[in-house]
Amino acid sequence: MNATLTRTDALRDLEVEVGVLIRRVRRVIGERARAVHPDLLPSSYLMLSYVGDNGPLRASAMCAVFEIDKGAISRQVQHLIDLGLVDRAPDPEERRELLAERLGDWPVEELQEFAASLRRYNDALGIPADR
Repeated sequence: MNATLTRTDALRDLEVEVGVLIRRVRRVIGERARAVHPDLLPSSYLMLSYVGDNGPLRASAMCAVFEIDKGAISRQVQHLIDLGLVDRAPDPEERRELLAERLGDWPVEELQEFAASLRRYNDALGIPADR
């Protein structure tokens, strides 16, 4: 190591090398994004990779993971949907909460009877089960 190198020089060298690393990582992410789809944005690629590794999740969870606002998440998710790489689906827990709220005064037995009646009706119509 050069004995005349100052702490300021060492920090400047470190900053330069971190910059090189960031540019190389961005380039690699861009290449990987284009390998998935020619129009896939690098930022959306990172989101797609995360969802691929961790499964479906809420936009609020994506905000926390990527530390960006919900608007940016929505735009990137829409980009992935437009490219046909992901689908948007309602959160099953939110659907159940809505049903629980709307049918809150129904006894469990009535809910079960109603579900059984609908099942019989669908079976009678020959609608394939997609449960």
